[in-house]
Amino acid sequence: MAEEKDLRDRTKRFALQVVRLFGALPKSTEAQVIGKQVLRSGTSVGANYREAYRSRSKAEFTAKTGDCLKELEETAYWFELLEEGHIVDAAKLADHRKECNELTAIFVAIINKTKGNR
Repeated sequence: MAEEKDLRDRTKRFALQVVRLFGALPKSTEAQVIGKQVLRSGTSVGANYREAYRSRSKAEFTAKTGDCLKELEETAYWFELLEEGHIVDAAKLADHRKECNELTAIFVAIINKTKGNR
């Protein structure tokens, strides 16, 4: 139970990191367009996990954690565009990308474990 609360808190902290990142982006059109995408996907991870946490079945849990993984993959893509598009310096994104990668690994493990316990 503590592990689940920790992940709820961790995904919320990730969402808040993304919110702060968006607020610090340049006001150029490309930065704002990509920023809104990363804002949407990065904040969806925690919301989807909250839904998974309250799921009514293993199938629903697996589906919602799968949604978390999809949103993390999308967020990683937008981080790549921010960096490779020279919108945000790589050093400023390093912690965000690291957390995104760690959360991805956690959700892959959760999904694999859940599917393996059928």
